[in-house]
Amino acid sequence: MFDRLSRLSRSHGALQMGKGLVAGVVALMLAVLCLLGVLAFHFPQYLTTPELRQSYDVETMRQLLFWCMVISGGLSLSLIVLGRMRWIASWAFALVTLTAFLGGHKVEIASELPSHVPYIGLDWFILDLLGSSLIFIFIEKLFALRKEQPVFRAEWQTDFQYFVINHLIVGFILLATNLIVHKFFGWAANDGIRGWVAGLNFWVALFLIILVADLVQYWTHRAYHEIPMLWRIHAVHHSVKSMDWLAGSRQHILELLITRTLVLAPIYILGFAKEVIDAYIIIVGFQAVFNHANVSVRLGPLRYLIVTPNFHHWHHSQDQEALDKNYAAHYAFLDYLFGTAVKSDKLWPKDYGVLGDYVPNGFFKQLKFPFSSESEPPQDLSHK
Repeated sequence: MFDRLSRLSRSHGALQMGKGLVAGVVALMLAVLCLLGVLAFHFPQYLTTPELRQSYDVETMRQLLFWCMVISGGLSLSLIVLGRMRWIASWAFALVTLTAFLGGHKVEIASELPSHVPYIGLDWFILDLLGSSLIFIFIEKLFALRKEQPVFRAEWQTDFQYFVINHLIVGFILLATNLIVHKFFGWAANDGIRGWVAGLNFWVALFLIILVADLVQYWTHRAYHEIPMLWRIHAVHHSVKSMDWLAGSRQHILELLITRTLVLAPIYILGFAKEVIDAYIIIVGFQAVFNHANVSVRLGPLRYLIVTPNFHHWHHSQDQEALDKNYAAHYAFLDYLFGTAVKSDKLWPKDYGVLGDYVPNGFFKQLKFPFSSESEPPQDLSHK
């Protein structure tokens, strides 16, 4: 069984419907989330995000855990009875049983928890995975760009591994970026400017925070493409060959640290109000997923103002007219302003990925890719 699970985690082909494997994978994923959920109930001070656990209702989380156990247990038991993919169904059923043995959704939680201890954001990972998959898979099926593309498309395992790891280290990323910003940019903070910005009208401040962040992201993103050393890191993100809600998760940890630090710096220096920052985080989270999604959305003339899936899909294209174009993350007009917007007679790009396809598959291979000899692009090819 371990060998089969290992092969499944490394496989880069799409999962085909009708064989029980898709149902088995769903059951196993839910079973793993159930086990992680009960562990988070047992050790919330170390396995949950302090800011997040203040915002959700514990009883709702208990019901969520209960129904995930029911669905996973039901799916896995059905597969076992029907004799389909029993090996993966057995794993799922065993994990659900272990979750129930550990107390399931009935585990008691202390009323007061310390907030200044090192933590792993299991709750953020679980809630984001369940929420994002339910919302964006539904949207992708409703407005599919490539209708033939399955949910578990080729290389989904690699992107799922990025999703898992980048979420679990969110505490480290936040700690590291905050330390760097305060150490290297704290001198630039001015109380007068911060007070003026904090007093701005909410909608004016929201427009401004997105503009400031996107200006930083635009030039940072452009540098990733134009400076060879940085491109080696960013090429990992571009190596995805199928666009969907999970594709944006493929991001090297160094890129996460660099980009988030540079974007957080002006936000900290200018001193935006907390409610404005919270709204910005929601918008960033949605656009980061939606703009990679397999959806046929262009938004008419609005696509010249804001970044849409159509706009960002072109950025990931191997088509010659799209190389090193469409850098903005939120405001598309920045690319038109700086002369880097894609100009094409086609509505959508044909192929995605790095030109030359020289980035290896697999999370760990891509983790070391920027530091290996393989990171040099083939001769006579643009780095994109």
